[in-house]
Amino acid sequence: MSFRSFAASVALVALVAGAGALFGAAPAQAQSRYAGMSCSQLWYARNLIYANRGYCFQTQRAIRAFGTRCYPPYGRLTQAEQRRVAEIQRWERRRGCR
Repeated sequence: MSFRSFAASVALVALVAGAGALFGAAPAQAQSRYAGMSCSQLWYARNLIYANRGYCFQTQRAIRAFGTRCYPPYGRLTQAEQRRVAEIQRWERRRGCR
């Protein structure tokens, strides 16, 4: 799988995840959307949320994946986005991701 198709797959999962939050998806459904993701996919999904909010990335990995972005609101997340990031981080901890 190319990086571009990998990125598109993760972006689609993140988009579906956001739609689930908008339509009141139950917590059990929310967990399942990340359950099958690898550490790399979880990292990408989490940082995509920040990238879409203009976060100023500092690491080379993030800059390679998302570019410099860096525009208002500079990564400031809504409460719904904060909950999604926290959920992804829980899955990253469960998997032992670094």
